[in-house]
Amino acid sequence: MNPADFAPRRAAFRKLHESGCFMLPNPWDPGSARALQQLGFKALATTSSGFAWSRAHADNAMDVDAVLAHCRAIVAATDLPVNADFEDGHARDLKELADNVRRCVDTGVAGLSIEDATGDAAQPLYGLDEAVARMRAARAAIDASGQDVMLVGRAECFLVGHPDPLDESLKRLKAYAEAGADCLYAPGLRTREQIEAVVRAVAPKPVNVLVGYAAPFTQADLAQLGVRRISVGGALAGAAWGGFLRAARGLAEGRFDGFAGNATHAELNGLF
Repeated sequence: MNPADFAPRRAAFRKLHESGCFMLPNPWDPGSARALQQLGFKALATTSSGFAWSRAHADNAMDVDAVLAHCRAIVAATDLPVNADFEDGHARDLKELADNVRRCVDTGVAGLSIEDATGDAAQPLYGLDEAVARMRAARAAIDASGQDVMLVGRAECFLVGHPDPLDESLKRLKAYAEAGADCLYAPGLRTREQIEAVVRAVAPKPVNVLVGYAAPFTQADLAQLGVRRISVGGALAGAAWGGFLRAARGLAEGRFDGFAGNATHAELNGLF
């Protein structure tokens, strides 16, 4: 791809964060990315879990080179802005983190997230000071690139089982905003009160909310709470795998009823 193609996407992505509330679905391969564009979505985000499953790995098991190649593939598949789920930047050392962020920028993404989960059960979160230093290093790497790529600061407190996940998330997200994050994200928020608290804490910066389950609310409801964007993580990949496993288990039992809800050959050919 021509790098000159990236600037309009990045400008459009930043514009989406200025008002309203938009859906940011997560494809896991070029086909799912292209399909989501055909359905009218305005931007996409990668999913570490969906990508890992497509490569027969568990989440968080892909190395940085594989993740960067995946980002390039998703960016090339459509002309939409793409936000990279860049996990913890795939490095603890700050220089290596900054180098990886710059490499991610070079894939053509319009945004990238840096989370504060370590993957170590003994210390599931980076200490706050280190987490803030990591966010500053990511911000500096983006700024040094000269590219208008949005930085998303993620607090993983709910996902790692922190004993006081909301208060800890609020403290961390405010610190990440001050460290240069353009958008803030605490996956695991479930209640109206939790979401409102995060939106208030980091205002006027935009907030991403993850909805990867059959939620009892709508996009319009989240918009009323001040949410700017909604992502679904690995939920679309999970939906695809759920259909596959139901059909495959039926086959293993000698049945074919699992194909009843399939997209047709003609529909998929037409989509692509």
